[in-house]
Amino acid sequence: MPDSTLYIDGEWTAAHASATIPVIEAATGDPLGAVTEAGAEDVDRAVAAAVRARRGWAATDPAERAAVLERFADGIEKRGERLAELVSRQNGTPLVVSVQGSVQAPAGLLRYYAALARAGFADERRAGLAFEGTVRLQREPVGVVGAIVPWNFPVTLAVHKLAPALAAGCAVVLKPAPETSLDTSLLVEAAAEAGLPAGVLNVVTGGSATGRALVAHPDVAKIAFTGSTAVGREIGAECGRALKPVTLELGGKSAAIVLPDADLAAVLPGLAFLSFVNSGQSCFLNSRVLAPRARYDEIVEGLAGVARSFAIGDPLDPSTTMGPLVSERQRARVEEYVAAGRAEGARVVTGGGRPDGFDRGWYVEPTVFADASNSMRVAREEIFGPVVCVLPYDTEDEAVAIANDSDYGLAGSVWSADPEHALAVASRVETGTIGVNMWTPDPGSPFGGWKSSGLGSELGPEGLASYQRIRSVYVPS
Repeated sequence: MPDSTLYIDGEWTAAHASATIPVIEAATGDPLGAVTEAGAEDVDRAVAAAVRARRGWAATDPAERAAVLERFADGIEKRGERLAELVSRQNGTPLVVSVQGSVQAPAGLLRYYAALARAGFADERRAGLAFEGTVRLQREPVGVVGAIVPWNFPVTLAVHKLAPALAAGCAVVLKPAPETSLDTSLLVEAAAEAGLPAGVLNVVTGGSATGRALVAHPDVAKIAFTGSTAVGREIGAECGRALKPVTLELGGKSAAIVLPDADLAAVLPGLAFLSFVNSGQSCFLNSRVLAPRARYDEIVEGLAGVARSFAIGDPLDPSTTMGPLVSERQRARVEEYVAAGRAEGARVVTGGGRPDGFDRGWYVEPTVFADASNSMRVAREEIFGPVVCVLPYDTEDEAVAIANDSDYGLAGSVWSADPEHALAVASRVETGTIGVNMWTPDPGSPFGGWKSSGLGSELGPEGLASYQRIRSVYVPS
């Protein structure tokens, strides 16, 4: 690591003050490093650098921007081993997941947006309706973007914002989560090696005060945030006062609807990912599994078997399939929810405690609750841990009603031997994304939530459009 984690105008630089935030290794509880806590003055410097750089980057031919993004992807892959290991040490993600989530996925996403940029941004023409002539729709980059990312998939979620913003011609000030800021140095190193001009990407590290200064800065034209719904509401309110565009990718409490004809041999491997990936620290988690009453016990036991099958251990061990939670605070949060579920009358089928033999690190057993109702906290609130509730239903209409009886609407899945019927059911669920007999983020399609799960979309061409503004030019014939 460089002496400081502030990267401004193409250089590592000291912060205005000397305060730092420790970074703790999730598997041991030992110090791993420390990051600078940027103050308002540091945010000012980073935004000023982005303002100076944005016009030159916006004026660069889109094909040249595409070439930089492609080299950026190459640089991430070149540093893949170090990047994946550092992410896993910071947040406890199993190494096999970090390789995919911190190397392969972000590199692929950069290449996807490079291809969109290479196609160019030609004006769209429409026939005038109020006059004889045409309307030319011109798209230009929105300006300086403040990107704030969480700790669960730090590289991927940073690139969710960086790739389309840079492709569109924007300059970015990135604020990583304090728990996972160390890996940002490798990301910046790859970007600089790719030829990204100084000031187009700047990094300020710190906690909530740093984030607030970035959101409120008058020269930041757009905010892109991934994180909790509570913080998202604060950011949305501030952006609303400033009439500043904002994309909010927030929490979820998604439902997996298992229809009566579903083949459990196909369902259970899918739910192993959807309900437990990254120790349940995933916004798209299908943490409510809706089971037909006639097959309820079968599905409960099947899901409990999935939970028991995880190899809990050191995230750097290739055989580990479930690592620790990111922090002691996060483990305490999950344990509080498990206690609340028990107190409300739900039955722990498996898990519910700390695994034996792990005296260090923030480990929690994958937990399955049965006999829960959708009114319980464990079924309504986002836990962000490996805790799943199995809820019974009697009719298909009831299953849809339970799925929709949520403040959230981010993801979900429907499982059936009849994909067309499953599609019909999926179309009735109030959610931004949903899968038929599967679910996975798709870089070419918009990802965003409804209700308390967010505002706007990332990924796909829609993700790129959110970093552009439109001008209509009326041209009479």
